[in-house]
Amino acid sequence: MDAYYPVYLNLTNRRVLIVGGGEIATGKIPALLESGAKIEIISPLVTEEIKEYAASGKVTWTEREYIKGDLEGIFVAIAATNVRKVNQVIYDEADEKGVLLNVVDDTPFCSFIAPAIVKRGPVTLAISTGGVSPALARKFRESLTEDPVLEWSDLAPVLSKARNEVKREDLYVEPQRWQCCIDEKLMDTYKDQGDSAAMELLLGKLIRYSDKRMCPDMGTCVPGGCEIRSKKTS
Repeated sequence: MDAYYPVYLNLTNRRVLIVGGGEIATGKIPALLESGAKIEIISPLVTEEIKEYAASGKVTWTEREYIKGDLEGIFVAIAATNVRKVNQVIYDEADEKGVLLNVVDDTPFCSFIAPAIVKRGPVTLAISTGGVSPALARKFRESLTEDPVLEWSDLAPVLSKARNEVKREDLYVEPQRWQCCIDEKLMDTYKDQGDSAAMELLLGKLIRYSDKRMCPDMGTCVPGGCEIRSKKTS
């Protein structure tokens, strides 16, 4: 079984080709649009949704079969044709040109596989079984979508602002200290009092030493250090 390296791609203004125009191809479009990709579709027949995307200028549709040479200048390609002979031709050209290729439900022809996605705000969880069982990946996605752990995603804007403030003050904060600061008290403050109060609490712990239970030195913060210090000072 192939081993896959997980990665997130920056597709902004990159050309992405979808070969095929059915429901599966249609389902790929929203996430690609959100990523800022320039989407091109090649298929003699497409769904009404794709026609609408094309009419609005969100995608470019070429109304014909795939031919060799269509991958010229393409960054990522997705084959959603259900015709293995066509997939083979696309795979051969992608391999020759070094184009990243995903062939839907045909892992041997893939240079990358698409994970199941759980998204909340700016946080995205990608779930993969390495092509062994897409159904299992979907099961994880369905289970995690309603999991309370995703509430931590709501803190992302606060953490981003705090990170910028730390950079502005030209300070270094040990990664473990960040972990110690992302706790239930921060979450409760965010829920009850909003962004500003959560920001003030977070910066106090990160760089202003307002919580005496935490490690006194940002540069030497270690896993469990704050907890150990808390026990010693309580």
